[in-house]
Amino acid sequence: MQRFRFYNKEDVLTLTKIRRFETKLGERIQVISNSADLTASLAASNCKFVLLGIPEDIGVKANYGIGGTDTSWFPFLNSFLNIQSNDFLDGEELLLLGHFDFSDVEALIENTAHGYEEKTEAYRHAVTMIDEEVETLVKQITAAQKIPIAIGGGHNNAYPLIKGAAKGLYQAGALPLAQINCINLDAHTDYRPMEGRHSGNAFRYAEEDGYLQKYCVLGVHENFIPQNVWLDIANNPFFDFISYEDIFIHEKKNFIQAVAHATGFTDDAFTGIELDMDCIEHTLSSAITPSGITALHARQYLSFAATDTKTAYLHICEGASFLTDGRKSDSVGKLISYLVSDFVKGKME
Repeated sequence: MQRFRFYNKEDVLTLTKIRRFETKLGERIQVISNSADLTASLAASNCKFVLLGIPEDIGVKANYGIGGTDTSWFPFLNSFLNIQSNDFLDGEELLLLGHFDFSDVEALIENTAHGYEEKTEAYRHAVTMIDEEVETLVKQITAAQKIPIAIGGGHNNAYPLIKGAAKGLYQAGALPLAQINCINLDAHTDYRPMEGRHSGNAFRYAEEDGYLQKYCVLGVHENFIPQNVWLDIANNPFFDFISYEDIFIHEKKNFIQAVAHATGFTDDAFTGIELDMDCIEHTLSSAITPSGITALHARQYLSFAATDTKTAYLHICEGASFLTDGRKSDSVGKLISYLVSDFVKGKME
């Protein structure tokens, strides 16, 4: 983990707005005691959740997308650390680990690769390096039987999260095989062909490599399912999906029924919970949508999934405060802080 920056209490308090007669989450949240011996430090911590950032947009650019998914982590942190610590959410159940920094890799590609296709190939090669770094950390966290909460970056990071969690939980004796299930609330399946790693094929690689057992995607837009991907999913008994149109246009199931279907489909094993911000209407992301779920739906999804799954990890990705085409949002960080707090509260019930 050469590119991971561990936080100390001073880092946290720098972002925390101290106010008389109030206690903020940043004053209660824990940090690692000894980054030189992460395994021992995790084992010694009484925290249930380990929060980490993956602020990168390399995987998105490798998928011909608009950069900017590296900009949600710090706005989220500024909002989350200033949530009130109270009986609803104390903060001591959380350990804030730090964030990955792949900016040197991106700068190297931008400065040395020539042409669009050459840069794309270089980004896809770089994603494999990100995979290794993220997998290593997540494996250590889950082997300590704690739940990683990963924020930021592209959906490419689902693959190392699945792989790392499967290996870690297997090492801890919580799984008979290094395989987990996954639920994904997303406008896309992210099950594109294995053409080199990028943000659109994490679940394909996870399944092909044997770490993903069951996969259920909710809210996928029928307009964005390639025919070959649709056939692969429809013919796989371990995969399922409920489209946005089936929920909101044809009303075959309401939203909570759809979430309950997903948690029931994956209830036989530890399950990764995925939320791609591009499914939330008018929320800034690499693939912003004018027609999607509401922020309320996203909050309900995470609260319900937290209470109704044996959770392997939580991953909130693809959100952006700034996109490379100039668009910006001041609310994405605060929305993610709501989503994380809903998940933690649901898991603590």
